[in-house]
Amino acid sequence: MNHLSCGTSRIVGCRFSIYPMSDRFVDIILGALRNTDLSKVWSHTDDVSTWVRGRSEHVFDVVQSIFLHSAAGGEHAVLNATFSIGCPGDTQGDAFMSTDDMRMNAERNQAIPLQVAAHFALYPLGTPDYMDTIYEIIGLAKEEGTFDESAHYASRLEGEAQRVFATLEHAFNRAQKTDKSHVVMTTTISANSPSTK
Repeated sequence: MNHLSCGTSRIVGCRFSIYPMSDRFVDIILGALRNTDLSKVWSHTDDVSTWVRGRSEHVFDVVQSIFLHSAAGGEHAVLNATFSIGCPGDTQGDAFMSTDDMRMNAERNQAIPLQVAAHFALYPLGTPDYMDTIYEIIGLAKEEGTFDESAHYASRLEGEAQRVFATLEHAFNRAQKTDKSHVVMTTTISANSPSTK
């Protein structure tokens, strides 16, 4: 298939990098990958980042799991991620769209109590009333109790990791107004930081 042609499904992709602030960073990252079930996503890792593709719930499940396992030992860890849906040419991983909706890492994710802070920015591409969508998403985060403040180029979330990831997933999914929407969301999440805002 031509790499510029559109896929046949609403595949979600995420490219992310994990930064454990530890001289054990290789063991921490590899351990997080080993402790995460990747069976329901297409994945690839190179020397810069990892990217996963599949159904929205499985992509968020996997990214959350890898980050939580990276921070579970108490080291300061940072996740930098870009989520996308509706990108023309994003077809690799289409086979994973037929999986069921059972999240393979949810139970283990719930067992890792972690407080996090996050910045996120949402880009509803090609949407004339994009600011209305962004204000709606900020309202959603306030309703869910994870919104902390707006800043230049991002909004800040704080709280228990599972709740923050849930807000990010809900925001990403709600920003898709039609089945033709192209939405991009960037986020930076920090756990175990020695400094506060």
